[in-house]
Amino acid sequence: MTSKKLVNSVAGCADDALAGLVACNPSLQLLQGHRVALRSDLDSLKGRVALLSGGGSGHEPAHAGFIGKGMLTGVIAGAVFTSPAVGSILAAIRAVAQAGTVGTLLIVKNYTGDRLNFGLAREQARAEGIPVEMVVVGDDSAFTILKKAGRRGLCGTVLIHKVAGALAEAGVGLEEITDRVSVVTKAMGTLGVSLSSCSVPGSKPTFELSADEVELGLGIHGEAGVRRIKMATADEIVALMLDHMTSSSNVSHVPVQSGSSVVLMVNNLGGLSFLELGIIADAAVRSLEGRGVKIARALVGTFMSALEMPGISLTLLLVDEPLLKLIGAASKQMVLVLERVCTTLLGLEERLNALDRAAGDGDCGTTHSCAARAIQGWLKEGPPPASPAQLLSKLSFLLLEKMGGSSGALYGLFLTAAAQPLKAKTDLPAWSAAMDAGLEAMQKYGKAAPGDRTMLDSLWAAGQELQAWKSPGANLLQILTKAVKSAEAAAEATKNMEAGAGRASYISSARLDQPDPGAVAAAAILRAILEVLQSQGA
Repeated sequence: MTSKKLVNSVAGCADDALAGLVACNPSLQLLQGHRVALRSDLDSLKGRVALLSGGGSGHEPAHAGFIGKGMLTGVIAGAVFTSPAVGSILAAIRAVAQAGTVGTLLIVKNYTGDRLNFGLAREQARAEGIPVEMVVVGDDSAFTILKKAGRRGLCGTVLIHKVAGALAEAGVGLEEITDRVSVVTKAMGTLGVSLSSCSVPGSKPTFELSADEVELGLGIHGEAGVRRIKMATADEIVALMLDHMTSSSNVSHVPVQSGSSVVLMVNNLGGLSFLELGIIADAAVRSLEGRGVKIARALVGTFMSALEMPGISLTLLLVDEPLLKLIGAASKQMVLVLERVCTTLLGLEERLNALDRAAGDGDCGTTHSCAARAIQGWLKEGPPPASPAQLLSKLSFLLLEKMGGSSGALYGLFLTAAAQPLKAKTDLPAWSAAMDAGLEAMQKYGKAAPGDRTMLDSLWAAGQELQAWKSPGANLLQILTKAVKSAEAAAEATKNMEAGAGRASYISSARLDQPDPGAVAAAAILRAILEVLQSQGA
């Protein structure tokens, strides 16, 4: 019996799915007449290498879900489980070339149709004088005897997107990126296991399993694996998978052994519950650590699915410190912002303490310096998360733990709430909404209001200016400049306010003839952010 699917039509499902993603993400655009999604800020890529990938639809979030800064420039999608058309691939190459990029790297999974169609497009583009290279990813560790077709391309391809993206973002040339990611492709392996098959829209399941069977080593197109095993516990299945992936008797194995450092990806093939995914992740971590393997990074989620297949794949990538930095690479601009904020707060320590002595125990500068040193220490441990929502959430936990005092709690509240709108989008309206959410949380739990002579006064003034980010065509720097000036003016104005909240509210207003230290610190943080963005030409 044909499986039920929520589609408008079988023929149009790939187009509809890609259109839906683009419609909900202002940072993406469709290439007219083709099933191609590209970054909407292609002009920002002048002088850099473009990265294009793609393949059949049905693997979401791969591939269009990985378009963005430090990742893919664009993707070309085929019909479900079908290689994209040569004409569309060529159109994508031309589009990024016309935007001023200095070359294009095609990242292709090792399937015959993908190799042929991307390869043909590459040859045609090169004949037109466009520099194009191609890396074919084959990370499948299922087959103990290699066939002529080679190892299939699986979820490890996402790590290649990340490594290549970090290199391209750093301005590395096409030839060097090609060489470096080609080496990385040989240092990883992926193996899948499934409880049952998936079904292409309009079709029946691609294979059948009995109630006590599990498919080992299957591909991402619903094709059968290398063998069937009896249903067992999560621990037992994970141990069997890792044995198969790392056994030297398996010609497609990844040479992980005691003392190795790896990136682990636990990938939901589409239909596994989050409960089971967590159990599998725990089993994989325990099993690897029990073998003496160091897990340098663990990534758990849905990265490359096979429609609704209830299964998982494990990917192991051998890493050293330079490769790990590329995988964890966040925006250089983000790091610069955090570093400038820390330097600014450390430089203000004595002034903030002096301002705070009029209202309390004179430790405002000290607590802000504690926060700055904690952030500096955190940055030395490795790159911060590339996701703004994850970054703010991490900073929130860090400040709650290390900063202390009411300031730590207030910043923690602000950042936790501000992170929520940024989970779905990171455009300017989302950042304005993040400011709104942070301010609302501070008022709700801190009981302060604008005019109460607190740090909220500076942030509130800035937030009112940042409302302009919600308008179409808003200019980031112009509006942020106004916001910073408003915050600084509001901080200065607090010296004429009667304290309505915080420790200063217990002090006679006659003795409060200096600005509130929290407001001064908040304005200084905003000024530091602005200066970095201005210097980077954001």
